[in-house]
Amino acid sequence: MKQSLLVLIALSIVTSSCSLLKKEQQSAPLTQITKPAEPVKNSEKVNITNSSSIKTPAESYIERFKNIAISEMNGSGIPASITLAQGILESGNGNSRLAKEANNHFGIKCSTEWKGETILQDDDNKDDCFRVYQSPEESFRDHTEFLKRKRYAPLFELDKNDYRGWANGLKTAGYATNPRYAELLISLVERYELSRFDRIENEKDKTIREDKVMKEIALNIPTEKKQETVKKPVVMKIYEVRSGDTLISVSKQFTLSVTDLKALNGLENESLFPGQLLLISK
Repeated sequence: MKQSLLVLIALSIVTSSCSLLKKEQQSAPLTQITKPAEPVKNSEKVNITNSSSIKTPAESYIERFKNIAISEMNGSGIPASITLAQGILESGNGNSRLAKEANNHFGIKCSTEWKGETILQDDDNKDDCFRVYQSPEESFRDHTEFLKRKRYAPLFELDKNDYRGWANGLKTAGYATNPRYAELLISLVERYELSRFDRIENEKDKTIREDKVMKEIALNIPTEKKQETVKKPVVMKIYEVRSGDTLISVSKQFTLSVTDLKALNGLENESLFPGQLLLISK
């Protein structure tokens, strides 16, 4: 009887031990599932700031307005590259006061038929009146309408991917007073490869487009004669950076503060490079 009792006790102890061991084995992995994270190797680190992805003010401007420039080109024949280059020059990459406060990217002034809002800014005269647009896109559309004039009519007979012809034609027609205006436009088009937005058109489409625009120009001629000048030739208020220039030297040359010069051109730092175009007028 004692032997039987001892055997039962022994079996009970063994069974209990096995049960505890099994539970420990089952619960043990729960403490081993998550291993300490290994340090990320330098070659595996994600480069959050990629210098190649940082856009210049001009590149940001192009990205923002390329679609409206293409849309206007398709309807009128003005190369998108030319519209963008003019916008960059006349609005200082969208950083001029007119562009920021009036959405006016091409410096179009008020006229007798203008019924919209206006803004005053010194230009040819003190407190010249400029148009205020509800959006930059409206300014781009009005710029197209402004060019539908007798003096610019020959340009609409050019191919809509002939940015060189348009640049030289605008200068010849008196759009700007700066003798290097055409050169500056062409330089911008080629520097930022703006011609990638231009489109070739076949002869049939070109004829249809020309006829449409020429009819619109003909309708505008009587109104042009009665109106005051809406926009005088552009007096280029852009400075092209030369070797050795600094923001301080440029600001002194044009009696602007460095802060104003940086704000006008959307500059993040004081680095300049030869050939860079700076807006130097508020």
